[in-house]
Amino acid sequence: MTAHNEPTIHVEHDEAGTNVDHGDHDNAYSGLLVNDANWAFGTDFEDPLAGVDTTVPDGVDAKDLGAYCLMLGDDALVFSQRISEWCSNAPDLEEDIALANIALDLLGQARLLLARAAAADPELVPELFAGSPVPDEDRLAYFRNDLGFRNVRLAEVPNGDFAEAVAKILIYSTWRLSIFERLTGSRDTVLAAIAAKGVKEMSYHRDFAGRWVVTLARGTEESRSRLVAALDGLWPLWSELFETHPVETAVAEAGIGVDPATVADEASVILDQVFAAAGIDRPERGGLAGVGVHGGKGRDGLHTEALSKLLAEMQVVAREHPEGQW
Repeated sequence: MTAHNEPTIHVEHDEAGTNVDHGDHDNAYSGLLVNDANWAFGTDFEDPLAGVDTTVPDGVDAKDLGAYCLMLGDDALVFSQRISEWCSNAPDLEEDIALANIALDLLGQARLLLARAAAADPELVPELFAGSPVPDEDRLAYFRNDLGFRNVRLAEVPNGDFAEAVAKILIYSTWRLSIFERLTGSRDTVLAAIAAKGVKEMSYHRDFAGRWVVTLARGTEESRSRLVAALDGLWPLWSELFETHPVETAVAEAGIGVDPATVADEASVILDQVFAAAGIDRPERGGLAGVGVHGGKGRDGLHTEALSKLLAEMQVVAREHPEGQW
């Protein structure tokens, strides 16, 4: 029976068989009563760039802009997936929530950047069956193999312990924040807006990781040794972050992107400040050699085996049910 003070939901059907809610009260479930099919695996179902002028600036090669946004989007997507693996596995609830929020920030960046890449160069988007419900940014995320990804290899490194997680976030966010601070002045207004939002997010990411690096370094002998080992293991990937790909050269010259080599000194100074506060030395290991032929690296679509395994897990459901809707 229904209590006298309980709101009653009146549901009928329109000619198409769609449920229609005519209740007098707000109903948290009313959205479920609308026959509005959406692709099952997306994070949202509206165009993330709806209402935004996505016209490519004069004098800019659309393919270069698309390729550059793809690089930045892949960095964020892959690193987000890696950090999200910490959900329910962090040392305590506060850090669990913090890491989940960092992963969500990166996922949001990835979605905007991949959408921008698709708008600039539609040829980047994988073709699916006619009438596919999959939006462009999700096609890029779920329907490319590892050779199609252009992320830096630091983003794909498998998780180790918590010390390695914070060391990796510190290295990544220090580099990325320096890039994004300059991108806020991009001639491409879409990229500039994405960067402005990302600067706020990654300032927090860097501070979170920096505080934990100092805490672990000045904690117990065990926490210090784990942190030093983590930094030593990740350090060979540091120099790759500042190696300039031809696409990055082109977009920097066009005033829409950043040559990563130009932020190397700034990023190094910031890391050295954190290391000084932590009382540890900068690792001395050299860069990681390229994989595949001619020393190709992440920006060239050549990756470690870890990326293939990450993508297999991330993409399996979407690839198995490409027509999945709800």
